[in-house]
Amino acid sequence: MFKIVEKKDWHPTICEMWVEAPRVARKHRPGQFVIIRIHEKGERIPLTVVDKKPEEGLIRIIFQKVGKTTWELGTFKPGDYIADVVGPLGQPTHIEKFGTVVGVGGGVGIAPLYPILKGMKEAGNRLITILGARSKDLLILEDEVRAISEEVIVTTDDGSYGKKGLVTDALKELIESGEKIDQVVAIGPGIMMKFVVKTLEPYKIPCIVSLNAMMLDGTGMCGVCRITVGDEVKFVCVDGPEFDGYKVNFDELMSRLTVYREEEQQALERFKNAHPEIFAGVE
Repeated sequence: MFKIVEKKDWHPTICEMWVEAPRVARKHRPGQFVIIRIHEKGERIPLTVVDKKPEEGLIRIIFQKVGKTTWELGTFKPGDYIADVVGPLGQPTHIEKFGTVVGVGGGVGIAPLYPILKGMKEAGNRLITILGARSKDLLILEDEVRAISEEVIVTTDDGSYGKKGLVTDALKELIESGEKIDQVVAIGPGIMMKFVVKTLEPYKIPCIVSLNAMMLDGTGMCGVCRITVGDEVKFVCVDGPEFDGYKVNFDELMSRLTVYREEEQQALERFKNAHPEIFAGVE
């Protein structure tokens, strides 16, 4: 059992928790994740480790309430326990001194981007970060990212904060301004990462993406997270979650994420009907 010691609501649909997981806190590296099960009858879901306090045995997770499990987890309070926290899983990010690194984060993809940016900063890189959200109230970790970046560009779909537009618009402007970019790290929705890569293609700027595939066991045995990278089938949980963005079949990734959409919606509807008070006032 893993105790929740702190909780913060960034938004009615975005939640942060600090959880006691001493062994994960000691071993975790940027880019790795955990798989949690909130109780004995719960499903297994992957979540990024956003930060850690090894001396206190704590890890920080941020998640968006989308399906039944994340909505139920959002009801947990400090003092409550999560049944299972398995990890750290996946391959750590390859970090070295590249020169100028541009991080591109969209939505809750900013959460897994943040520890990678910290690692890149510690390796001596110059950081420029582009953060995107649908609106100002859905933007997370801006202050933390500004503290380690030489420049931060914020975009919102509705123009409520920063520049109105997409992260790809800001990325293209940055490139065309003459900025020499040595490495890009992009994390967000599949469609965002796909078009970040397309934006970079004419300039041949290296780009690493972190994939948000479905996962079950997290050890490569079930095959649920398989994805085509170049001419090979890879398992996101053990071979990734990060890959060369130019080689990822994003259309396949996005298609696979919809396989159980009907069942996921049914489970969420049952949970809503059983706990209408949780969803009161949430659009």
